[in-house]
Amino acid sequence: MRYRTIGDGRTSFDVSTLCLGTMLMGTLTDEATSFAILDRFVEAGGSFIDTANNYNAWGDGHGRDSEDVLGRWLASRGLRDRVRLATKLGAAKKDPALPLSNTPPTNYQGLAADIVDREAHESLTHLGVDRIDVLYGHVDDRDTALAETVGAFGALQDEGVVGITGISNVAVWRVVEAREEALRQGIAPYGLVQQQYSFIHPTPKLGRMNFVTPELLDYAASTGVDDRPPLAVTAYSPLHQGSLTRTDKPMWGGVDHPTTHARIRLLHEVARDVGATPNQVALAWLLGAAAPVIPIVGASTLAQLEETLGAAELDLDPEVRERLDAEPMERLAAA
Repeated sequence: MRYRTIGDGRTSFDVSTLCLGTMLMGTLTDEATSFAILDRFVEAGGSFIDTANNYNAWGDGHGRDSEDVLGRWLASRGLRDRVRLATKLGAAKKDPALPLSNTPPTNYQGLAADIVDREAHESLTHLGVDRIDVLYGHVDDRDTALAETVGAFGALQDEGVVGITGISNVAVWRVVEAREEALRQGIAPYGLVQQQYSFIHPTPKLGRMNFVTPELLDYAASTGVDDRPPLAVTAYSPLHQGSLTRTDKPMWGGVDHPTTHARIRLLHEVARDVGATPNQVALAWLLGAAAPVIPIVGASTLAQLEETLGAAELDLDPEVRERLDAEPMERLAAA
């Protein structure tokens, strides 16, 4: 396993370059299997684990099932000092009687100061810890003033219960403004942004703010110098929930278009040539990019985890990367 340093200009620590996503643990992935996956991840050197306070409220869970599983695993293994925990708040149900919804009328709690404070402390209880290493706002809340949200995260840092803060599913300009607001308040800015990102990309659409963009990568790459505190990007659904290798998996979020299918064919060709699986090549492409990200990889079986771990130290030769990064239209023209 390899590692990188994340930070916000005041707090920093090392994490594994693969982050283990635990969204389905405690619901679709039973506790025994979840424990086995967590054990193997740490055994392989993994140290970064991601959850949220609403996993898996839209499935068979109550919303903190994943946090609860992690809390029981940590208590039984005594490994708190070997892992960095990330959780999220703000996207749990505002009205528990209504379905969770990301379309108007939305049913999210949002990022008002009282919610940030209450939900963070509730996560401490469910995780069984006294400090959350990384705390994200799960979904940007434009109905709450940035100054209020940013100040609430800073208060948790001042209290000593949160290390680095971050934001997810957000426009780049909002990230920049929030970080500037933090500096105005004299508190640490967001050090992480979590967005969706994989080898396939969606078509541009006004209002689609949850994907990594070249602009975000460029901004993140420009940080960590002088008066611009560092900012790292974490990527959820880096394997697009299996659709890179399985034709029975739906392509959602605007990625089902001819360029995507051309890129997937190319991915499989390259995987055969380098002797790896398509999923491993897709992860290595993210890890070794000029502006690398930290993929958040989920696994519901040990076999899936082992495949993922095989990407941790897979280096793609420059000519392979050039082939993968060729303009999609050139690929379509040759098809």
